[in-house]
Amino acid sequence: MVVETEIPRFLLWLSDGLLGWLIAVAIVIAAAGAVMTFVSIMRHGLKPAPGRVWRLLLSIGADVVRISPRRVWALGWLAVKESLRRRVVVVFIVFFVITSFAGWFLDPGSDYPARLYLSFVLTTTSYLVLPLALFLSAFSLPADIRNRTLHTIVTKPVRPSEVVLGRIVGFVAVASALLVFMGLISYVFVTRGLAHTHELTTDDVDQAVSQTGGKAGDPVRVLTSRVHNHQHEIIVDPASGDEILETAIQQGHKHAVTITATEDETSYEFGPPQDMLVARVPVYGKLRFLDRRGYPAEKGINVGDEWGYRSYIEGQTGARAIWTFEGISEDTFPGGGLPLEMTLAVFRSHKGKIDQGIGGSLVFENPDSGVRSEQIPFTAKEFKTDKRFIPRTLKKAASEGEDAVAGGTEIDLFDDLVTEDGRVEIHLRCVDRQQCFGVAQADLYLRARDASFAANFAKGYFGIWLQVVLVIVFGVTFSTFLSEPVAMIATTGMVIGGLFREFMIKLAANDLPGGGPVEALIRLVTQQNVVTEMEPGLRTDVAKMIDGALLKCLEVLIRIVPDFGQFGYANYVAYGFDISANMLAIRMLTALGYFLPVFLAGCLFLKVREVAR
Repeated sequence: MVVETEIPRFLLWLSDGLLGWLIAVAIVIAAAGAVMTFVSIMRHGLKPAPGRVWRLLLSIGADVVRISPRRVWALGWLAVKESLRRRVVVVFIVFFVITSFAGWFLDPGSDYPARLYLSFVLTTTSYLVLPLALFLSAFSLPADIRNRTLHTIVTKPVRPSEVVLGRIVGFVAVASALLVFMGLISYVFVTRGLAHTHELTTDDVDQAVSQTGGKAGDPVRVLTSRVHNHQHEIIVDPASGDEILETAIQQGHKHAVTITATEDETSYEFGPPQDMLVARVPVYGKLRFLDRRGYPAEKGINVGDEWGYRSYIEGQTGARAIWTFEGISEDTFPGGGLPLEMTLAVFRSHKGKIDQGIGGSLVFENPDSGVRSEQIPFTAKEFKTDKRFIPRTLKKAASEGEDAVAGGTEIDLFDDLVTEDGRVEIHLRCVDRQQCFGVAQADLYLRARDASFAANFAKGYFGIWLQVVLVIVFGVTFSTFLSEPVAMIATTGMVIGGLFREFMIKLAANDLPGGGPVEALIRLVTQQNVVTEMEPGLRTDVAKMIDGALLKCLEVLIRIVPDFGQFGYANYVAYGFDISANMLAIRMLTALGYFLPVFLAGCLFLKVREVAR
């Protein structure tokens, strides 16, 4: 069911994205043709210029159609050998050394050790492989053109398209081999670094019984041995026979405990950590708000937080955060209920009882019939994942349309609270006066199932591979008409611009305090506040006019620069969320959408340029 709800979104993205991509490519081709025609007119005159440009474009198309796989493979193998001569293996050795000694500095006893380890290996891989791809792609082709070594690898003259594609294929093959080895080492490093177990003896149980004043044979709470700077609590019944228990959750994981009782002694065997390396498959809902009077609102209140990701709802008022979920059914959640997880921010307007948490409540409602469940109370765990299982049988609110007291009749979650088309609403409120909850759309979700962590880890490295491919494509294309250092600077600019694309979008929309670049520079020099308006006058008018032109150019540049950040899946893997197949397909098509026009541009630049001088 989760996949079925994602496919229409993917098809919608594909239809809209394909149309936008075709329009963008058409505009770029038209602009390039206009520039080429103008240059040809300046060189050869008005009459022969259009014909020359047309024949050049036709020759590019013919080169692409007649690409020889044999020559592409030969040029690709040449790129591989050049990469090895450039000591590309050094990067792998550096990565191996870093992971070998990283265990000395990474603390497995931190609050979220899996997040720490996974973020480390994925970011380290990116920081090593991306500069390597940039260096290889930007420096190789200009050196070959200068040394005239391109035509010595094959018996026949090579086409520009084969030169560009061969370089891309060779460098991608080298980077792919490195990523495979790095991924395997990283996986072993993470699993071995986080693997641990605990110990518990009958003496520990007897000591806990004596300390609590209980009787021998009564259930008792016992702490396990301390490993990785943490202990687990477990409730043990010494009088019971063989059974399997679970420890309490610490550092985001738990252990299964197998208890074996014999006449002589009782042994406790702990299994490996569970829920530490996971790949949750979440079902997200659409978020809306009610203000303190219970009326619909665009968002919650502002408590002065500079990061506007979350909106806040006031406690003990009519303020609500309401998530509407779709596609909910017994087939989607066969466990007999709804596994719900949420991560809330807490804002205290006064200290209150600092040793106690802030209380909240959840209410399930049928959006069609208006049937509500009674309030499900909870205590907020700030910035920690609160895992709850909502049972299938709930109590109905005594009075519909308002908060109810306990004592209602029993209702069925799927039959009474979920509509026929699979919709259900979850209302969240803060119950403590003058306290607030901060929420975003992704802060509350339903956990449909768990996917394979190993497969999700591989998807994280696949995202790095897509970034590497884009860097290589841009680096090779820039190197067809720029010198080595200039090509590297241009490719670096594309990568940096792609990583800060969101900032560039806000800057192009003039949505940042301080105005555009020129206005911000004037404020910096004159030490003016970024919030107050500049004094009217000629200087202000000229600055705004120049900023307007620069921001228009920046807006065009944004449509050219790929969003490199969207290809990085480090946060998905580190925080334990599955990377869906639809998400991978969207990223692959996005990368392909950049690959094709940039590759053709490289063929064009190399065609125009004189290869052999």
